[in-house]
Amino acid sequence: MKTQRNILIAFLLNLFFSLFECVGGLLTGSVAILSDAVHDLGDAASIGLSFFLEKKSKHRPDAAHSYGYARYSVVGSLVTTLILLVGSAVMIVQSLLRFFHPNQIHYDGMILFAVVGVCVNFLAALFTREGGSLNQRAVNLHMLEDVLGWNVVLVGAVVMRFTDFWFIDPLLSIGVSVFILIHALGNLRDTMHIFLEKTPSDLDMEEIKEHITEIDGVLDVHHVHLWTMDGEAHYATMHVVCEGDPHRIKQEIREELSEHGIGHVTLELETPGEHCHETECTVVPSAGHSHHHH
Repeated sequence: MKTQRNILIAFLLNLFFSLFECVGGLLTGSVAILSDAVHDLGDAASIGLSFFLEKKSKHRPDAAHSYGYARYSVVGSLVTTLILLVGSAVMIVQSLLRFFHPNQIHYDGMILFAVVGVCVNFLAALFTREGGSLNQRAVNLHMLEDVLGWNVVLVGAVVMRFTDFWFIDPLLSIGVSVFILIHALGNLRDTMHIFLEKTPSDLDMEEIKEHITEIDGVLDVHHVHLWTMDGEAHYATMHVVCEGDPHRIKQEIREELSEHGIGHVTLELETPGEHCHETECTVVPSAGHSHHHH
C-alpha cells in the first residue's frame, strides 16, 4: 500500500511540475526547460500508468487472463516509451530551429526555475526511495535523472547569465532530449523482446538444457521454450525423455529451473520408446524460436 501511495505522490508532483515547467519554459524562453518539461511529462505518464497498471497487474489469473495480468505493466512501459520517443524527437527539432532563430532568454527566471526544479525533484527522489518493486526502482531512477538534469540546466543558466552564450540553451535541450531518446529506445527494445516472446536475456538456453540432461534418469530434453511474462516472471515448457521415477525427475527439474529463476514450468514426460511426433516438432513453425534440436 505504501508503495502505491508513494507512486501516487510522485505522479502528482511530476504532473504539476511538468505543467509548471511548460509555463516556465514559455516565460523564460528557454528550450532546455521545455525539454525537461517533456521529460517530466513522460515521467508523470509512466508513473501514472505504472500506478494503475501495477494495481491491475497484481490481479490473480482468471478465466479471461489465464496467464494473469503481469503483461499490463509491460503495456504501460510501452506507452510511456512511445510518449518519450515522440516528445524527445519534437524537442530535438525545436532546439535545432533555435540555432537559426535565437530568441531572448530571461536568465534570472531560468535560474529561479532550475533551483525550484532541483529542490522539487530532490524531494520526489526522497519520497520514492523505499519500496521494492522493479517499477518503483525505475521510478526512483527517473527522479534521480531529473535531479541531475536540473542541475545541468542550473549550471547552464548561471553560465549564460554571466557570459550571454545563448546557444548553451538549445545545446542543453538537445543533450536532455538525446538522453531521453536513447533511454526510451533501450526500453522499447526490452519491451518488444517481451512481446516477441524472446528467450529472456538472463537465461542461457543451452546451459539450461545441459543441466537438465545431467539429471539422473533424463535421457533427452527437446521442444524447450523459455519466455517471460513481464521481465521478472519466467516460464518454461519442455518435453523430457526419461527413465526412472517420474515424480523425482519432475521434482529435480523444477528445482533446477527455479535456480535459474523460472517459476512456472510445464513438463511433458516421455518414455524412451515413445515416438515424439518428430515431424510435427520440426515442421510446425513455432513462435520465432529457432533452437529446436532433437
